[in-house]
Amino acid sequence: MPNLTGLAAIDSEYLDYLMTKVSEFGATPDGGVDRPALTDAHAAARDWFKGELSERGYTVKVDAIGNLYGQIELTGPDAPLIMLGSHIDSQPLGGRFDGAYGVMCALASIESYRAQCKAEGISPQCNFVVADWMNEEGARFQPSLLGSSVFSGENTLEFALARKDREGRTVAEELERVGYAGTDIAPEPTAYLEIHVEGGPVLEREGLSVAPQVRHWGALKVKIEVTGHQAHTGPTPMEERKDAVLGAAYVIAEVKRLADIATDTLYTSVARLDVSPNSPNIVPEKAILFCELRSPEQDMLDWSEAALKAALPELMAKAGVVGEVVSIDRRPAGRFDSRLIRLVELAADAHGHKRTELDTVGGHDAVTINRRIPAIVFVVPSVNGVIHRYDEFTKPEDLAKGGDVLTDMVRRIDAAGGDLDKAAAVNA
Repeated sequence: MPNLTGLAAIDSEYLDYLMTKVSEFGATPDGGVDRPALTDAHAAARDWFKGELSERGYTVKVDAIGNLYGQIELTGPDAPLIMLGSHIDSQPLGGRFDGAYGVMCALASIESYRAQCKAEGISPQCNFVVADWMNEEGARFQPSLLGSSVFSGENTLEFALARKDREGRTVAEELERVGYAGTDIAPEPTAYLEIHVEGGPVLEREGLSVAPQVRHWGALKVKIEVTGHQAHTGPTPMEERKDAVLGAAYVIAEVKRLADIATDTLYTSVARLDVSPNSPNIVPEKAILFCELRSPEQDMLDWSEAALKAALPELMAKAGVVGEVVSIDRRPAGRFDSRLIRLVELAADAHGHKRTELDTVGGHDAVTINRRIPAIVFVVPSVNGVIHRYDEFTKPEDLAKGGDVLTDMVRRIDAAGGDLDKAAAVNA
């Protein structure tokens, strides 16, 4: 139960219950979850969570892009509204903690603070809302951060609803199918707090408990289409083949070469390749590559984009095929709100949880939300630095420590009446 001596702490038993329950939806035999956005497993998890919110007195809302909100009024309707959250969708064959921890911890933190207020006779000055963003992962529908980017205004609703999965099903169609084509107006919060598992080795290696992420790296998500000629892999002479996958392979090697040139300042990958007709007996006619280029500096992103585009004609000529960049989703580099960074540090210090500061290379909903309102994402350790894999794991005691920090941030912001300058200036 919460600590009632001034500091706010998480109800770790309730957090453990929520984490155990949400992990049942899309559970895989190896201990992970398979819950991509708008699948039946994803919808079932959200249906359960809606029930959990309603039972505790939250007003449940779903907006037009399928973001799910649970709002609780602890004071008057004109009070500042503070949002906490993350996402419940997962990677295919992903882990139990990525995203889901942030949503479950959001609810547990607000509930823990409510219990403290009741026990100590505190009159809250803020209202709160839990957010479960639709399609953060971008595994089924691209780009990632889709629901939160509509909320932030980075993408239009029309653009988001028209995104298609590999089978050609649109977001709009799947929202309707699973019952999450909402009509509610999104809340208007004044700040956004997100907790996450690190998905990296630093905290565990250094024996630390928590880290605010200070900078978010920028990213280019480049879709390249390579077109050759379909032919039989047996009788077709080698010199006559126009193999789209060979052209794709040259692009993959070039993307890796760019990272080798820009050591530690550019991360690259090609983690998805769609091949047609995708038969072992046919020289492929088409290959679609999904390339990612990530850097903390915009100049490096600009350089890598220009270098990849400049290399493309020669790479295609080498394979005897044609290729073109068909789309680029851009995520600028930036920094999170300094006051919220400070609040993470104050809460961690007050609880005696050792901390550091980190960058986030991966994307989080807080990245796009930070363009609309002050936002922060902070992290707790991942065992062996694993993320996006079935064996992703964070120890219960580390989940609880992060929950302590989030709950005490809620207390501090509420005590300041939602004024982040005031909250960050008080070490109490």
